[in-house]
Amino acid sequence: MRRLFPVTDETVARTQEEVEWSLAELAAAYAYPEPVPGAGSGGREPWLRANMVSTLDGAAQHDGRSQPISTATDMRIFGTLRALADVVVVGAETVRQEGYRPARARAEFAELREAAGQGPAPAVAVLSASLDLDFSLPLYTSPLVPTLVLTGAAAAPDRIAAAEKAGARVVIAGDGVGVDPARAVRALADLGHTRLLTEGGPRLLGQLVAAGVLDELCLTLSPMLTAGDAQRIAGGPSVAVPRRFVLESLLEEDGFLFSRYRRP
Repeated sequence: MRRLFPVTDETVARTQEEVEWSLAELAAAYAYPEPVPGAGSGGREPWLRANMVSTLDGAAQHDGRSQPISTATDMRIFGTLRALADVVVVGAETVRQEGYRPARARAEFAELREAAGQGPAPAVAVLSASLDLDFSLPLYTSPLVPTLVLTGAAAAPDRIAAAEKAGARVVIAGDGVGVDPARAVRALADLGHTRLLTEGGPRLLGQLVAAGVLDELCLTLSPMLTAGDAQRIAGGPSVAVPRRFVLESLLEEDGFLFSRYRRP
């Protein structure tokens, strides 16, 4: 892997040969912003980053899943981003399609997480209006950290009871049947989760973008063409004026581009 941006003396020295980055180097490259002095939550305001992959022609999936357009290095970055996060935020449809399991503790990141005041693994937060979820799955019954289920105040009481019976913690983040993205971010921050990571899917990412709560996008550009009618990385409501983000860093390996953009 090589760094294309920003360019430093170290970058120039390492461009002569592509080498595999260590997990420590990846963690440093994707570190969350430092706490803001005087801010709440121990000086740390919530920072929501998304991690997505897209083909050259804009497909976020192939045959309904993201794995076929990914690569081993992309998965290493995927694991690193998870290891840095307090909580992984995901939509119900992605949980169903991708077969989500609980986040696991990784010995390689244990010291880093302990130094950051984090538990052994991030929690998973599932956003669902209907709570049409299979609460018998390990994601709810046997996670290392209790799974959070965010829903609206009008959610069916029997489904809330089913979630809680399975061991999940239900968080109300909306006045109606749906989840309000801004309230979801604030609710997670109130629980002490300020390093937020969303892995989609496209519908959830679109909602977060439209609500103006996304701070950062980590996007892998896969050198593949799929055609078809696969979703983009973000769908749903549009914004009145396109929002411009700033390029933070750009890495490359084997034709895959690993970009990191943040809000200005």
